[in-house]
Amino acid sequence: MAIAPTVSGYLQSRHVSYDVIMHAYSDSTRKVAETAHVPPKQLAKAVILNDRRGFLMAVVPSDRHVSLNDLWKKLGRRLSLAPESRIVPVFRDCESGAIPPLGPAYGMDTIVDDSLVGQPEVYFESGDHRGLIRVGGEEFLALLRDAMYGQFAH
Repeated sequence: MAIAPTVSGYLQSRHVSYDVIMHAYSDSTRKVAETAHVPPKQLAKAVILNDRRGFLMAVVPSDRHVSLNDLWKKLGRRLSLAPESRIVPVFRDCESGAIPPLGPAYGMDTIVDDSLVGQPEVYFESGDHRGLIRVGGEEFLALLRDAMYGQFAH
């Protein structure tokens, strides 16, 4: 699988041009950035969180971590990392650990860290551990136009 069907359909429905960049198998975004020769600040990753209200996808650069405390202050939600067993059914067309940071494509509320705003290009998982999708920075933000934005990654 080079690109998850949900992601492909979402990109096509939004008329976004993209490239798929193949790379050696990697199971972490840090390694993906290295093997694909991508700046870590331009490689967006999805972190799936949950609370009593449900799931929330936090989208951050691969070289940053989500501050749950900052999200609590911003959203008033006590979020924690969602267990893998609960998110697998949501992302059934993706390999485990290769979740594309396109929450709206999967019907998931999404918040994007401000550090991704203004990037000339953004790369992200295609749904497997061997492919990245590259889009223009403005196109990436357009894909997430209904998402919330804020500073919550360090």
